[in-house]
Amino acid sequence: MCKDEQIDATVRKACLEDAKAIVELTNIYSVQQIVLPRTVEDVKEHIKNFVVVEHENKLLACCACRDFGNGLFEIRSLVVNPASAGKGYGRLMIELIFANLPENANRVFALTYQGGFFKKVGFHLVNREIFPEKIWSDCVNCPKVDCCDEEAYLRLIER
Repeated sequence: MCKDEQIDATVRKACLEDAKAIVELTNIYSVQQIVLPRTVEDVKEHIKNFVVVEHENKLLACCACRDFGNGLFEIRSLVVNPASAGKGYGRLMIELIFANLPENANRVFALTYQGGFFKKVGFHLVNREIFPEKIWSDCVNCPKVDCCDEEAYLRLIER
């Protein structure tokens, strides 16, 4: 957990009590098909993967990190309440996630419409087909599976 005095918010690992608010945040973007929809049950099951930004007991942003094994991780469900966009919350969540990655982590990727953001935090554009783990686990359930217009970004981790 860290408190960023400059933006007056706390970035922390999520807890079970955050699940409903995480779903409400992701629903803002899932109805626009920007992120995949999540259920409260799904979020609770994977709550250890989430970090959140909180201000005055209200969640303003969330992000998850999924472990695909073999050192490959995915940034997913990164959303910021539209009223709080542009305040650096995405960057703070990425920093917390990277600070807590296990020693075996060597690659982190994201499929996104926000390439500019990911470039700013050290990712570079790659071909999404290099992530068959993602394509076969999540993309097959996406309504855009046959016409995906997201870009893939990768950040290598050197230890």
